[in-house]
Amino acid sequence: MNPPNIQQSKKTGRWNVGAMAIASGIALLAHAQGDDDPLAPWRTGVQIREAAPGDARHTIHSYFNTCPESPDGKSVLFFSSTTPDAHHGEVRIRDRATGTERVLATNVNVEDAHRVACQQWVSGGKRVAFHGERDGEWFVAVVDLESGAERVMARNKLSCWGRPDADVVPLYGPHWNPNALRDLELLNVATGEIQTVLTAAEVKAAYPDLIAKNFGDKPFSIFFPELSPDRSRIFFKLATPTGEDPRSKSASQRLGLVCYSLAEHRFLYQREKWGHPAWHPDGRTIVEVGFTMFDSNDGKLRRLPGLPAVRGDHPSASPDGKLIVTDTTLEQFGGTEKEWGVVVADARGNDYVIIHRFDNSHGAKSWRVSHPHPVFSPDGRRIYFNVSSTQWTQLHVAEIAAAKDASKP
Repeated sequence: MNPPNIQQSKKTGRWNVGAMAIASGIALLAHAQGDDDPLAPWRTGVQIREAAPGDARHTIHSYFNTCPESPDGKSVLFFSSTTPDAHHGEVRIRDRATGTERVLATNVNVEDAHRVACQQWVSGGKRVAFHGERDGEWFVAVVDLESGAERVMARNKLSCWGRPDADVVPLYGPHWNPNALRDLELLNVATGEIQTVLTAAEVKAAYPDLIAKNFGDKPFSIFFPELSPDRSRIFFKLATPTGEDPRSKSASQRLGLVCYSLAEHRFLYQREKWGHPAWHPDGRTIVEVGFTMFDSNDGKLRRLPGLPAVRGDHPSASPDGKLIVTDTTLEQFGGTEKEWGVVVADARGNDYVIIHRFDNSHGAKSWRVSHPHPVFSPDGRRIYFNVSSTQWTQLHVAEIAAAKDASKP
């Protein structure tokens, strides 16, 4: 049985508790008429359910920087595991209409339950890329959905966030290994070609004071890169090894945010704090924690007015850029630190709605726990997020009610 739909509006402060399938006629009318309220569809009647219900298992989507729903909206991608810590499992997809599941990769070990296999859609949904470890070797692999064939594209490397409509995925070296790849590479998942696009030496030459202050003479590497929507820019942080165990908080020291123009081959800006950055769909702005936005040209900061302080906070923008979704503990919203909520805010500021509240204190027993990591679907009608309210961390989806066809009575 699905839980009730519970939402709270910042403007009214009132709770709305109702059956999941019942939508507000006022909100739907406002949405249909194009009233200037991007939050209208999310105010009431949002349906919330498990995205991959079934046997007792973890079903985890990788991160708020990438959507688990395929570009065509037909399938959902997730990491499935039956181990308590979710460190070992399978990469799967599930047909949204029929519930039929397909295993894409087996025997995959991951760093933690936080990002699991960093699985992501690429090539317009024709392929899935992920990374993991087998028999002590870390690798990056790609599965072709038509043939089902898995192809290991890189060994002793990890992958980060490309774009679902592109064939390019950034690669970086294991951050706990001082002898690993230190530079930034781009993998073409269609051809297998790997190209070095930026070196650690170039970063040091551009920001010698930053490197000297934080790393001294220790080796450091480019870490956790994400491509912009048009693939012309990339941001990343830096890491230096501090331990040999990848499944430990002491594996590496990680800090800073550097933004680089791939198109112009030049550095744009850097700052020492990383936060939880994600690209805005405009391809220039970076969405950050605390309802802030950064201009990737110069790092100029803008905070959205009238929005609450949130804690936990993994923000991302809707495809049209009109909304920001994030997660937060709910101490400031009448809950506790064990209770989390998914917050949808007007990207202009001054208004928000909490679309779901849940206990998030259980789930996978990993050294780095899973967080909700909410993210919009490609059409903006759904938000996917992880919930750890039982012993299993499970992928959920919140969906707005269907808009009424004005041509029909």
